Amino acid sequence: MALSAVAPIRNLSLSSRVGAYVALTKPRIIELLLITTLPTMIVAERGLPPIWLILATLLGGALAAGGANAINMVVDRDIDKVMHRTRNRPLVTGALSPRNALIFAITLEVVAFVELWGWVNLLSAALAVSATLFYVFVYTLWLKRTSSQNIVIGGAAGAVPVLVGWAAVTDSLAWTPVVLFAIIFVWTPPHFWALAFKYKDDYQAANVPMLPAVATFKRTAREILFYSVILVAVSLVLAAVAHLGAVYIVSAVVLGAVFVALALRLWRRGTPKAAMRLFSYSITYLTLLFVLMAVDIFTKH
Repeated sequence: MALSAVAPIRNLSLSSRVGAYVALTKPRIIELLLITTLPTMIVAERGLPPIWLILATLLGGALAAGGANAINMVVDRDIDKVMHRTRNRPLVTGALSPRNALIFAITLEVVAFVELWGWVNLLSAALAVSATLFYVFVYTLWLKRTSSQNIVIGGAAGAVPVLVGWAAVTDSLAWTPVVLFAIIFVWTPPHFWALAFKYKDDYQAANVPMLPAVATFKRTAREILFYSVILVAVSLVLAAVAHLGAVYIVSAVVLGAVFVALALRLWRRGTPKAAMRLFSYSITYLTLLFVLMAVDIFTKH
């Protein structure tokens, strides 16, 4: 895809231009990735890791994720122009040129790799950049526009930060981070498909085969319910693998029960309101699950 702009480049103030570069990184997505990284580090350490290591890992992870999101915007600027939800993104409005956005994104990736390698370890650096490569080449450039299973497979990129967090502490991988990876992997489809219900017309207009845009409501809702049940099961497997206690187990059961109940309500009612309620709760679910995972570790010390 040529790096031509989809809108004339506008003259902006310095603050507006900085804001446009920040928007390229999709800060809200980065926040969620970091929320899963820190508790993972606490589980790996079985306590609080050194503050400098936490900060270095979170900084490197944020830079890598921001670079990946920026590249995604460069590649997807044509469909972002079509979709109402994304029409105000910087490359659509002309706030930034695709060339400058790509240079910015690649710079973030290079800095992330060097920072993690120099301050943390090579394994965490390699994992962070591998997530970007998977997100860009497997999800964005290949699956997003060709397969209704795009978010299922491509969502693996969003699960890599827990591997980065674990590797930062231990300089290795084990079964616990693999199960943590699996939790986010199976959480992603119901989370994203619930949102996609609201924007299925956008996806159809952009010719993106997101499942709600190409399948019947019943099939999509059934898939969401299936992944929701699997999610709860995997979250309980973690308790045994990571040797977590009652705080986490009770939390996983309660949070998971609400998740499945909302998925079941969506399957039964099929309303946009039910879909958005599940989407909103899915964020709360993941945040609380990981926070209470860390709390469980601290209650044992």
